[in-house]
Order: sequence, then structure tokens, then C-alpha cells
Amino acid sequence: MFFVDRQDAGEQLAARLEYLHGPDAVVVGLPRGGVPVAAEVAEVLGAPLDVCLVRKVGVPFQPELAMGAIGEDGVRVVHQELVRAARVSEREFAQVEQSERAALERMLRWYRGGRGPLDVRGRTVIVVDDGLATGATAQAACAVLRRRGASRIVLAVPVGAPEAVERLRGFADEVVCARAPRDLSAISLYYARFQPVSDSRVIECLEHAAKRFGDVAAAETAVAGFGGARRAARVPEVEVTLGRVQLPGRLEIPENARGIVVFAHGAGSSHTSPRNRFVAGQLNRARLGTLLFDLLTAQEAADRQAVFDIDLLAERLTHSMRWLREQPGAARLPIGLFGASTGAAAALQAAADPDADVAALVCRGGRPDLAGPYLSAVSAPTLLIVGSHDHAVIDLNRRAQARMRCESRLVLVAGAGHLFEEPHTLGVVARLARGWFAYHLQFGGVERSPADSATLRRARVRA
Repeated sequence: MFFVDRQDAGEQLAARLEYLHGPDAVVVGLPRGGVPVAAEVAEVLGAPLDVCLVRKVGVPFQPELAMGAIGEDGVRVVHQELVRAARVSEREFAQVEQSERAALERMLRWYRGGRGPLDVRGRTVIVVDDGLATGATAQAACAVLRRRGASRIVLAVPVGAPEAVERLRGFADEVVCARAPRDLSAISLYYARFQPVSDSRVIECLEHAAKRFGDVAAAETAVAGFGGARRAARVPEVEVTLGRVQLPGRLEIPENARGIVVFAHGAGSSHTSPRNRFVAGQLNRARLGTLLFDLLTAQEAADRQAVFDIDLLAERLTHSMRWLREQPGAARLPIGLFGASTGAAAALQAAADPDADVAALVCRGGRPDLAGPYLSAVSAPTLLIVGSHDHAVIDLNRRAQARMRCESRLVLVAGAGHLFEEPHTLGVVARLARGWFAYHLQFGGVERSPADSATLRRARVRA
């Protein structure tokens, strides 16, 4: 078992695909099971999400085994060797294909709701499924997207049969497979939870992605095509007003939120940081609200002295928490702080203010040493996360931790550098942060996933 569920698989896969982040990227999921995985990848990469409608043509007496596949635009794939080995006649193949064509038409009406597919001409398309057994549906999807003009196709799966992975390299420009175990017999064996994905779940993923890109009309059309109506999502962009200063930010408060985490980014970064937004997304899934905002104005950010003015950054962070208390739905929520790089020092200094009422802190690749004399005044439980290859910062964190009187842990993420750009490492950061806040903010309604609990147990042993 490699993955807790499709969400976890998407997180792990996304860590391997961060290099594809860019304006020309499009993520395409294969329904049904591949769409929730693709949704996680699209969220991390900040890319639009679509589906490529393909259907497996299964062996009559073993439907899970694909002897071929069909797709949009009349695409048809036949694995002749498997057809012969299974002794399937042309008539039997045609009967199964006809049935799958009818199902494909139904999916077309439900998922697209009268809309056409996203325009992929000249773009990098990341095709995502929840696993690769024979690769028939993935091959069909690649053929569909080639016809539509994709300039580059990256096939990405959490787990796949090695022989299928190698064969698909001839149809995609690149194949990314997180795990390729020998003698793979069933994709489901590599997930702790592998429940069937419903059509409504696929629609939900597409709707959420469309609204994230401001395409509310398209999202509503998709929902109407399935036969339902849903509440429009609140646009999370905000202006954090601190006296005469207005700072752009992003406030996300999930339904039934049990707490909220304020992010303090590091030098040269902003509230649009893909790393912090990735971590924030994982917290949102645990029903934790998040506030990411720019600690400095554009003019101030260009001033090197202001960037390292910890007093100013901490003051802005303190005022942001007061501002947050005035926002609908956030007034009574416990507050945690997540600081990165120099933002970690600002978070610690802000938490040292007895009136701040900070319940927990997490620092990623931080410079807690810059908080100086404020370290001993921090009372909130603090988790310090540093890459194992970030040797200078490890030493600074150890020295800072020695001066702290509160509960604290120092966790080294194996194989990670300062920015946690290596595969899987940012996902580990997100899980640690999610588990730390869920545990220390003591939310009755937020439960850590098995992955969170296991990660924290390992972290405590190592710390």
C-alpha cells in the first residue's frame, strides 16, 4: 500500500510535477478515478482542470482487464495480443465497444454540459489517472489530445505496471510514475481506500476548478448538465487593511472551519507563492481556514532593508490577526501561524505578544534566530521544519530551539534543501503542518488522516 486515498496519491504525484508549473499547463483527468487525483495536481500547479473522456473496453469475462479503449473524437485503441490471448471474437469485442460508446455519450452530456473541451493547442497537457495497468485508456487519451493540438503530453500516474509505463513512453512525450511495483495485479491494492468515484464527484472536481479560475458560468453549466444547482463559491481574494496600508491577500474559510492559519512568507515571496498555497490547500482540506497576504507593499518589497525588518513584519502580522477577527466566520476561530524563511521570525515575534493569542506555530525552512530575544516569550507549541540538506539553517534552528521555553519539535525532512523543491518533500511539510495544527489547536471536528498520524509519529521519533 503506497497511498491512503486518491487525494493522498494526488499530493504525492503533484510533488513530482511542480517543475511543470506555468501558464501553458493544463491538467486532464481520466474519469472517473483519475479526476480526483488530477484535481489535486491542478490545485498545486495552479492549472485549469478538464477531463478527457475515454472508456475501457474490458474483456467480457474480466471487465477490469482492458483489451482496448475508446475516446472522444472517434479514437479507438485495440490490444490485439490481449484480444487473441483472451480468445475474444470480433463480435464480442464489438458488443462491448457499443455498450461503452453509449456510456461515453452519457458522460459527454453530464461532464461537459454542452461545453466543449478546453483548448489545448500549443499547450503542455498533463494527463492524470489513478493507476496504469494495461495503459489502454491512457493511450486513447494521448491520441485524443494529440489530435487537438497539444504541444507536449506528460502522462502522470501514482502507480503503474512497469511494462505499461515503458510502452506508454511511445505515446506521451514524458511519463511520470510515482511507483512502479513488479507484478502489479490490481491498482486498488496500492490504496488503503479505493472506493468507486461517482459522477457527482467528478462534476464537483470540475466545478471547483472552474470557479477557481473565475469561470463561474462554465461551472454552473456543468452542474446544470448533471441536473443540479450548487451554491457559488466565494471569491477568496481580499484586501487586508492595516491602518493606511492595504495589502493584497487570499482568505479561504471552509465550511465548518475549526480554526484558521495565517501565513507569513519569506523574503522575495508573496501571497501567491505556490509552495505556501500548496500547504494552505492541504490545511483547507482539514477544515482549517487560511490567510495568505503580502506583508509589504510593492514599494516596500523593493527595499532590501524592509524585507529583513522583522519588527515591521511582526507588527504587520499582529495587525493582520486583529483584522482577521473582524471578518465574517473568523471571529471565534483559534489562530495558528505558519512562517517561511524570514516570515518564521516574524511569526515567532508576533506570537510572543501576550495579546496575540496564537494557539500553534509551524516554521518551514525558517530563520527563527532572527526573532532574537522574543524566542523565550513564545508560549504556543512550535514545529520547526528544515530540509536535511539545509545545513546552515539546521544549526540556526537548533540554536533558536534551545532558547525556547514552549513545547517545540525540530523535524528534518530527508533529502530536502532550503526551498523543498525535491520530489515529495513539500508534501511532507504539508502533512506535518496539517497534523501539528489539528493536534495542537485541539479541534473536536478535525481528525488527522492515517498519513498525518504516521508522519507525526515518525517526526517525533526523529526529533
